[in-house]
Amino acid sequence: MSSHHSARVLIVDDEPDIRELLEITLGRMGLDTVSAATLGEAYHYLDDGNALQLCLTDMRLPDGDGIDLVEHIQATQPSLPVAMITAHGNVDSAIRALKAGAFDFISKPVALEKLRSLISAALELDPIDSVTGAPINDELIGDTEEMHRLRKQIDKLARSQAPVHIRGESGSGKEVVARNIHGRGPRAAGPFVAVNCGAIPAELIESELFGHLKGSFTGASRDKLGLFQAAEGGTLFLDEVADLPLQMQVKLLRAIQEKRVRPVGANEEVATDVRLLSATHKSLAKEVAEGRFREDLFFRVNVIELEVPSLRERKKDIPILARALIKRIANAHHCDTPAISAAAMAAIESHAFPGNVRELENMLERAFALCEEDVIDAEDLQLGSIESLPAPGEASTTSTGLSSVAGDLDAYLADIERRILSEALEAHRWNRTETAKALGVSFRSLRYRMKKLQLDE
Repeated sequence: MSSHHSARVLIVDDEPDIRELLEITLGRMGLDTVSAATLGEAYHYLDDGNALQLCLTDMRLPDGDGIDLVEHIQATQPSLPVAMITAHGNVDSAIRALKAGAFDFISKPVALEKLRSLISAALELDPIDSVTGAPINDELIGDTEEMHRLRKQIDKLARSQAPVHIRGESGSGKEVVARNIHGRGPRAAGPFVAVNCGAIPAELIESELFGHLKGSFTGASRDKLGLFQAAEGGTLFLDEVADLPLQMQVKLLRAIQEKRVRPVGANEEVATDVRLLSATHKSLAKEVAEGRFREDLFFRVNVIELEVPSLRERKKDIPILARALIKRIANAHHCDTPAISAAAMAAIESHAFPGNVRELENMLERAFALCEEDVIDAEDLQLGSIESLPAPGEASTTSTGLSSVAGDLDAYLADIERRILSEALEAHRWNRTETAKALGVSFRSLRYRMKKLQLDE
């Protein structure tokens, strides 16, 4: 909503001093308040026919538990956000509240700045009736029951501030899901910062996440803002969180619990306000059991788990997904969208796709470069040339060995291709039609490769 004035907030706490503090603070924000000292009084205000826009409740009440109130509101008024007030350091209560459906929590003694931030975020939520399910940032393409269920879960989780762990196979679209959770929530106007925890060297991960001060270590020539601070007011997405070193897991746990970070070389901590989302293709529970992931951190990042279906589990989506992806690829290259022949589509639908959506997109990128006359045929897919990949979850010594040099190899091969194309274009005075004939490739393929290698600028 554009204005918070006239919004009505229910305060539930049996301590008169706390109620008065909250009433004064919310009143100064231009909000109307009603107060209850017990669950019974709270139920009365919920049922009196006057609309509420937010509920703040203590965990311990004379006639019951604040969790009971959260569950009651979830069942009867799911559009009404509830924030839980917990005792300082009571992590278990906070997690219970979030799992029950609380929007967020705040610890006693209540920090007024954090309270105002929480209230402002809660009042920005759209009513559930207005949620359309339409994607905000990145498209979740598909019309199967699995995708409808995923969209509904995203809509629900977007309304919460609870940490969400997104689990799914490599290439299944975990970051797309994270972006949609961010884009549908009250933090949508804030930054979305994604980091692949497995791609950062162990000795640099603390500096990347928390930042550092100039001179704090060799090579620190200037102050650096950490990713927690870069995501301030928005969402921090930790992809492949299971790959974090154990020593870093301890520091991440503290940052999550205290909502504060200490840059490398700093004497003081800095408060942070981020929504934490994480993902991995591994089983975190198995990583905990085998001692590679801390159990206490597991309970903090895995408050709610969201499973992203593999492409094998929603094979009926493959045709619509393939057409959408090829259109996106063609648009990116400012070309007409090629058709996909019946034979090519049949070949695509029969493929196992161990690499999921990412593999399908790579396959179509290649076919787009190779196809003739704006039609992708089965041979353009080059399915026979694709080496068999390990089944999801299996190790591959070959791929592991190559991964350490893949970046250098890609750059090396790109340099060779760029040199060959440049020489051929020079030899034919940059006549693209003649150059394509001389190289034995289609005009489309030449144009695609020139754009990819930045030779068309």
